[in-house]
Amino acid sequence: MDNYIMAILALIVGIFLGLIIFFIISSIRNSRVSNKLDKMVEDARLEAAKQKRDALLEIKEESHKLKQETDAIIKEKKAEMIESEQRLLQREENLDNREKNIQKRDEVLDERENNLLLKQKELQENEVKMENLLKEEMQELEKIAKFSKEKAYDMIMKRVEKQTAGEMIEYVKEKENEAKLLAREKATSIIVESMQRYSEDIASEQTVSTISLPNDEMKGRLIGREGRNIRTIEAVTGVDLIIDDTPEAIVISSFDPLRREIAKITIETLIKDGRIHPGRIEEVYDKVSKDMQTKILEIGNDAIYKLGITKMEPELISLIGKLHFRTSYGQNALKHSIEVANLAGLMATELGENTSVAKRAGLLHDIGKAIDFEVEGSHVEIGVDIAKKYHEDDVVINSIASHHGDTDANSVIAVLIHIADTLSAARPGARNDSSENYIQRLTQLEEIGNSFDGVDKAYAVQAGREIRVIVKPDEVDDVTSYKIAREMKEKIESEMQYPGTIKITVVRETRAQEEAK
Repeated sequence: MDNYIMAILALIVGIFLGLIIFFIISSIRNSRVSNKLDKMVEDARLEAAKQKRDALLEIKEESHKLKQETDAIIKEKKAEMIESEQRLLQREENLDNREKNIQKRDEVLDERENNLLLKQKELQENEVKMENLLKEEMQELEKIAKFSKEKAYDMIMKRVEKQTAGEMIEYVKEKENEAKLLAREKATSIIVESMQRYSEDIASEQTVSTISLPNDEMKGRLIGREGRNIRTIEAVTGVDLIIDDTPEAIVISSFDPLRREIAKITIETLIKDGRIHPGRIEEVYDKVSKDMQTKILEIGNDAIYKLGITKMEPELISLIGKLHFRTSYGQNALKHSIEVANLAGLMATELGENTSVAKRAGLLHDIGKAIDFEVEGSHVEIGVDIAKKYHEDDVVINSIASHHGDTDANSVIAVLIHIADTLSAARPGARNDSSENYIQRLTQLEEIGNSFDGVDKAYAVQAGREIRVIVKPDEVDDVTSYKIAREMKEKIESEMQYPGTIKITVVRETRAQEEAK
């Protein structure tokens, strides 16, 4: 028992001694660590002080350099300011000197103006005196001659007019012939070269279209029960269907090429489809009409692309496309317009005019024909309204208005459009003219020739290309013959519409006859 107690006491004593030793060792260690920390803090403080000193030195050096640079800039700016001030002072001195010179000049001009006013006044007084003297002298002369000034003037003018009338007309005729010769040569050269450079085949449009049928049975299907299909087709499309004994073919007749083309495509579609009844006919016709609007726009775009024309309103392009389905005397209106545009452009290039404007005016000169069956008025008036609506150039508007002579041409391009229009229409085979129009034109030409005083007979020859006028020699002299030819030319140009040109020949012949017995 005692041994156990002793052992426990020994253990307690040992633990106590161990704790004392542990605390002693820990104290020693903490003292060492504290010393190290103090040393590290001191070293850091010394290093920071050193870096501070180095930074202060760098800052001082930088501030010194910056100060030197600033001083140099300030010095330079001061020098520039001094130089600018010197220039300004010099400029002010120059302005002062100029102002002094201007003042002196004004004084000299004022003095001259005063002198001129005095001289002008003296001249006016002298003129009044001269007029009074001339009046007095004229009155004295009239008293002496017993003849007034007005009567003498009229007598002299009548005598001079009588003596020089023939010479003046001959001189004018000679110069006009020379000018015509030169102008004709130049114009012929330009026109021939333009026509040679632009050449296109002529295709005369017809008023009928023929559709081939797969068999004769299809004719009966197109006619329908009691003719209801053919009546529907004619009512919807506005054309006439001619179904005769011609095998496997029907004919569409209409003077409106657009309607005829829509009807042709509609019937061909119905034939391919095989379903032919009133409802299907109306359905196909509506679809073809919509597709035709797209095709018209494509045709218009293709025309302006070929001519190199840009910036045109879509509505105007659509109207140009409609010209493809319009004819004049069998001539396709769009092809005619393109031909006029090309000819006018070539001639404008030769004359140094604006080629683009000339082509634009040529293409649009007959634009009124696209809707002349929808709007009242001539195609010229309609075309002018359309051009104004889409803000076309004044030259283009005047070209449209004057290409048939309804309005005076006020530009070279307008004259070129008139010439190109005449060339395109007058080309052999370009247009088909009816015999009725032909006879009417010849009759009107002879009536104009016979309407002049002193004319004995007038004959239209060479298919209306020339009129020969025979005058009465005892009433009309050579000078008056030339005057009649000129006046007849102006009257024909103002009152008639005709392709190409008309030559006027006035014949005056005096025959002296005797009979020997």
